[in-house]
Amino acid sequence: MASDPNSRPFEIASRTDPGLVREANEDHCATFCDGPCVGLVVADGVSGLEGGDTASRLAVQVTRDSFLEQAASTSPAKRLFRAAQLANIAVHDLAMVVPELRGMATTLTAVVLVHDELCAVHIGDCRLYLYRDGRLVQLSKDHTVAAERARLGLLSKTRARAHPGRSVLTRGLGRELIARVDQISRRILERDLFVLCSDGIHGLLDDHEIAHLCACGSAETLCAALIQSANERGSPDNVTAAVARVTSTPTPASSGRGLLGILPRILGR
Repeated sequence: MASDPNSRPFEIASRTDPGLVREANEDHCATFCDGPCVGLVVADGVSGLEGGDTASRLAVQVTRDSFLEQAASTSPAKRLFRAAQLANIAVHDLAMVVPELRGMATTLTAVVLVHDELCAVHIGDCRLYLYRDGRLVQLSKDHTVAAERARLGLLSKTRARAHPGRSVLTRGLGRELIARVDQISRRILERDLFVLCSDGIHGLLDDHEIAHLCACGSAETLCAALIQSANERGSPDNVTAAVARVTSTPTPASSGRGLLGILPRILGR
């Protein structure tokens, strides 16, 4: 678990737990800081495949390390997308050379907050939520059979939660050399709360219940509350949460920097 330094307008934390049934934990998570940036990463190894634990651990590690190693002059969104693609290649290549890990894959959801902006990458069924003004909104799309049928109007949201395809991924990190990773961006406001969680949590707690817990206070307190609530339901899966809370008014990226502040946007960096 980690929290953000007081110098930034963000408080961050992450926590993972094996749950009540499984001995092994195939979920991994991390937080990191780099200059004005803070980041959160959550990954859930694909159950039933050899190396789920290895895949999720490697994905989190490479995503975090690659982001930190890239030049700060590159936009955070580009750094994060490149980091996710490098994580995909790392998982894919390791699965190709180690027979015991053949076919391993993982989900990945990663977020970077900097100044007044959020950028995120997402593949799989870990979720990214925004809690703002008492309302919870899912920013990510589940890449599962049930979710895709629901988006096509073939299933209701209620039926999708109980559908056999709710845990069958249509996309995963490491399956192919180039991953189809979603990119998400949002403007940040004071008191915003961002929640990343594995399906061990959102599979048991509906959006209303997660929204209710978002009033728990600190980022660390919310992580613990989400995991405890899932475990109280007898969670058969690993449970992981990462939270970023905006504690003060974020400063616009170009504030006080004149032309230097907008040049990266003009140049697409």
